[in-house]
Amino acid sequence: MLMRTDPFRELDRLTQQLMGPATWSRPSPMPMDAYREGDQYVVAFDIPGVSADAIDIDVERNMLTVKAERRPLAKTDDVQMELSERPLGAFSRQIALADTLDTEHIQADYDAGVLTLRIPIAERAKPRKVTIGVGAGRKEISG
Repeated sequence: MLMRTDPFRELDRLTQQLMGPATWSRPSPMPMDAYREGDQYVVAFDIPGVSADAIDIDVERNMLTVKAERRPLAKTDDVQMELSERPLGAFSRQIALADTLDTEHIQADYDAGVLTLRIPIAERAKPRKVTIGVGAGRKEISG
């Protein structure tokens, strides 16, 4: 069996044991990355071991909420747990989205324990050219 000593991991494990598993009323945070890729924002959440039907994504106005729950494996009488470091319970993350994002067309994919949301930039927020009328002629300005 592989043994590894990490004092911070032990502190996290003890804290979780004292506080008990996370619940929907007291969820644990989930790690995420957020970046812009072309004309969309991408947000990736690490939630390994969670089935796709245990993930809930809501958008209300400009607030994006992602909730997930990792449930314990079904145990039989002949199973004796030796080590349990994977957190169980509820995980949640809320993100305030800018008004420049199109929340009507969010795409969600879940693969290999990573939930990826792609949020397009709204057409009204993209750069555009404005035409100015001057007397009989017109002049274009890039903006």
